[in-house]
Amino acid sequence: MPVVVRLSAACLRGLAAFSLLFALQVLAAGAHLSYEAKLPADLDTAPDLCARVPCKDVFPGASHFSPRKGQPPYVEAYGPADPTGKPALLGYVMLSTDITDTPAYSGKPVVTLIGMDRQGRYVGVKVLKHSEPILLLGIPETALLKFNDQYLGKSVKDRIEVGPSRPDENVLGLDAISGATVTVVAQNQVMQLSGSAVARQVGILEPTRREPARWQASGQRYSWAELVAMGAVQPLRVLPAQVGLARSDTPFIALWFGDLNHPDLGRSLLGERGYDNLHSRLKPGESALFIVRTAGEESFKGSGYVRGGLYDRVQVRQGADSFTFRDLDYLNLYGLEAAGAPATTESAIFVIRSASFSAAWPWQLAFLGNRVDRATGQRSFAVFESRYWLPAALLAGGRPEVHEPDAPWVRIWKTQAAGIGAFVALLLAVGVVYALRERLTRRATHKNKWPVNAFKYSAWALSIGFVGFGVMAQPSVTQVLTWFHSLLFQWTWSLFLTDPYVFVFWIFIIVTVFLFGRGLFCGWLCPFGSLSEALFKLAGRLGLKRWQKPLPQALHDRLKWLKYAIFMGLLAVSLVDMGRAEMLAEVEPFKTTFLVGISHRPWPYGLFVAVLLGLSIFIERPYCKYLCPLGAALAMPSTFRWFGLKRKRDCNSCKACAAGCGAQAIDAAGRIDHRECLHCLDCMVLYTDPAGCPPLARERKRRERDGLLITPIGRDGYYIPIDAVPAVSARAAAGPDPRMPTHRVQPYGDAPRKLWQRLLLELRDHLWPWSVAGWRSRRALQIAGFSLAVAATLAWGLAAQGRLSAVAIIAGWFGWSVYEVLIRMAGRRYVKDGPWWQSGYRVANWMDMLSYVGFKNLLIGAALFLALKGMGWLTP
Repeated sequence: MPVVVRLSAACLRGLAAFSLLFALQVLAAGAHLSYEAKLPADLDTAPDLCARVPCKDVFPGASHFSPRKGQPPYVEAYGPADPTGKPALLGYVMLSTDITDTPAYSGKPVVTLIGMDRQGRYVGVKVLKHSEPILLLGIPETALLKFNDQYLGKSVKDRIEVGPSRPDENVLGLDAISGATVTVVAQNQVMQLSGSAVARQVGILEPTRREPARWQASGQRYSWAELVAMGAVQPLRVLPAQVGLARSDTPFIALWFGDLNHPDLGRSLLGERGYDNLHSRLKPGESALFIVRTAGEESFKGSGYVRGGLYDRVQVRQGADSFTFRDLDYLNLYGLEAAGAPATTESAIFVIRSASFSAAWPWQLAFLGNRVDRATGQRSFAVFESRYWLPAALLAGGRPEVHEPDAPWVRIWKTQAAGIGAFVALLLAVGVVYALRERLTRRATHKNKWPVNAFKYSAWALSIGFVGFGVMAQPSVTQVLTWFHSLLFQWTWSLFLTDPYVFVFWIFIIVTVFLFGRGLFCGWLCPFGSLSEALFKLAGRLGLKRWQKPLPQALHDRLKWLKYAIFMGLLAVSLVDMGRAEMLAEVEPFKTTFLVGISHRPWPYGLFVAVLLGLSIFIERPYCKYLCPLGAALAMPSTFRWFGLKRKRDCNSCKACAAGCGAQAIDAAGRIDHRECLHCLDCMVLYTDPAGCPPLARERKRRERDGLLITPIGRDGYYIPIDAVPAVSARAAAGPDPRMPTHRVQPYGDAPRKLWQRLLLELRDHLWPWSVAGWRSRRALQIAGFSLAVAATLAWGLAAQGRLSAVAIIAGWFGWSVYEVLIRMAGRRYVKDGPWWQSGYRVANWMDMLSYVGFKNLLIGAALFLALKGMGWLTP
């Protein structure tokens, strides 16, 4: 048996090296197909698109292609010439990023080349570039190619959605990519927006018919301030940082725009003569609007006539229709007559010559531009929109009732409502059962744990079958990294709401981590953790129990830090290269186990999972205890959980709970490390078991021997006293108090203080890490820390002036946080334990302080970062 323990220990020590080799294999796998492929620098501007990209791949049979034309642009595909020498028009080719900048899960669009015939049927789809690591590693990139193949033969006239077909609603369904819901939903939007935009231009889709506006005119003349207040004129403002340029006090472009059709608005803005002159030139069914630039060096007119006389920087969108302007649709605007109107540097009147546009319905002005990736210099298409809808008081009968289609994420929530409801019910049931854990553990004994295990094993089974293999909602550290970067750079609610199970699960995880610690998720509901634990329990039942031994505590205490190192390494790499960090996150076996399957992945992935599950037969949850970066990410805030597991003073001497702790989270003094505890509740069962808990057993035998009453066990874990004999043994009373993870301290002394005084002291502690004790013991460290704090403050000031990038300020704040840990350990070496409104302070160890400083500075940094970003004072 010791041989097996030594062998298992050697295997675990080798897992770090194995993981490194595995990560190198993962990185090598990244050098193929279209993941972050390099595209031509002038791809978005070159007139001859098909000289830059393989248009023939998406339009088989075409012999040559036209230059870009239209707005948004497309390319005509031609076949061989007929006997008269005239080439036959076969269809159209479009580049998705010429039309939409819809981001996928990575926050970047999937650059797609699309072929469509003259009837509107998709004839070819080719992904040129994407930034989705899950489609390279967790899921083969070929899965995206197969997903796109489903569009072939379908028409832009069809209603296409990701999910099952619904013939009664005329909806054609597409098979999703398991585990990549967000990506394929975004890709479906790209396909339909691109196809319909071109189809409407070339006449494949008929224009929408809308009722023309009927005016409620009073003859009133409005000032500019009144027009702004009533929403009759609207701004569209683009900041330099939004297009990847350095922050500047001058916006990239600042526009005002509005309707010129309503008599009161038109006469207020143009004056009587200007309004009459304009409408004398409009034909029935035509509409006019104005655009003026009030700030910025960029022109909304552009070069004027870039593609066939098009104004290619502005566009009006109404519903699914897009309206572009040619040179004949432009009229000079020499000034605005409304009192108080701003000075303008550029102005224009544009005429919409389509009967499908109605000024009574809502519409958007779109400014079409390019966003520069400051890391690579690559330009990408970007759209900035501002919504406009005439006030109801100006329309006879008020605004028309508008039925806009649900957003894709809303449709997903509706179609999966039953499954989501069942998932929420599971989470609530487990949460309620765990919250009532003391009632269950009082009904159980160390020989009969089924009052607890019945619920726990049921949760494992549902976690493995329903959560893992069923709805594939296994959380991952890649989601932590993605959400962290999305929060800092480009948060899009719709993307994360597109995967409802993962979204709901994370709400549950965040709430329960701060209530109980990570153990409820990791120990009860993590699919891979449940599978690992189930294998261990099953192996024990099958006769392998004599081979199942925990690692020596000293070795365990060293190996448990490995998962924190992995998480910190992934976080550090993500600050430099998010894609590389997500590749390295393949140290998680979740995708191979649940999303793709071992048989569908290259052998190193399957071997990695097999090694982990094989070790799980002999060692309880080896991956969870030693390698899991997600567990490490959740363990750090678990330091500040509100409610922990119960301990009594005698727990520091009897060691019964520590001997049976599978997570090895109880130390020699009987203290529980809530960062490592997986909440099996075995110690809670012993806590009130009169036969299993040694202090209770001794007291029970004493009372039986002396003929005393056997009273109930109180909340403190002891029999309710009936005499003056103390419940706590002298030995236990002399030892450390296991009810706190470390020794209690009173940083503010014994004197009672008012609430406002305590709050001020706590605020000082959070913001001022220096102390008199630290100054006396580590003066050089304190001085260096003060200097570094000044530097960090200056860094935030430079960021506010646009002179430091987001990455630089994040890296600087990270460095300050590391140094703050050192300063506090030299002086203010304590953290609060339990609910935040109480005053339970204790001595901090290194991990306590690292968790406290990291979490505190994350909140402070995020608040400052988002404030600066919201004011446009931070460069990307």
